[in-house]
Amino acid sequence: MTTMEPRGADSSPQAQGDPGRRPRRQDALGSAGGPELVAREAAGLELDAGELPPRSRGVIGLLEENCTVCMLCARECPDWCIYIESHKQTAPAPEGGRPRVRNVLDRFAIDFSLCMYCGICIEACPFDALFWSPEFEYAEYDIRELLHEKGRLGEWMPTVPAPPAHDPNGEPAKEEATAAKKAAQ
Repeated sequence: MTTMEPRGADSSPQAQGDPGRRPRRQDALGSAGGPELVAREAAGLELDAGELPPRSRGVIGLLEENCTVCMLCARECPDWCIYIESHKQTAPAPEGGRPRVRNVLDRFAIDFSLCMYCGICIEACPFDALFWSPEFEYAEYDIRELLHEKGRLGEWMPTVPAPPAHDPNGEPAKEEATAAKKAAQ
């Protein structure tokens, strides 16, 4: 169609008589989500996270004490939606040693209005500071509220599921084997 139609004009393939496309099923209220979803929305009920698939991606949680400010997550992020600020702090030296300098995390923020939920930041983190949480109800009325700082990211950590159990017939991890050797000595 070469002419512009006003907003609200029905230019869908169904309205134009396209037999190749099936119309979307809509219920009496006009929602394409089905009567169950409309009933939940009308009653003001929230969706149950138990209905989600086990590996679904919700929001990213931050375990602040594991973050070493290595910046790998921010560098690997294709959307550049992770903001990290830090400062260097000198730790007192043990007797006869030199003082150590370490980075201290001042700010860690993820802008979920830019994030595409690819998970590259979680995979890139070598210190297990970032985790997927199955929580999905964090919508905001203002887009600026989707910038979650480290405090809010830390609030998601209790909702992170435990990792799957190790295969009992598999080889133990190097760390477990080393700890077992040290315990046996």
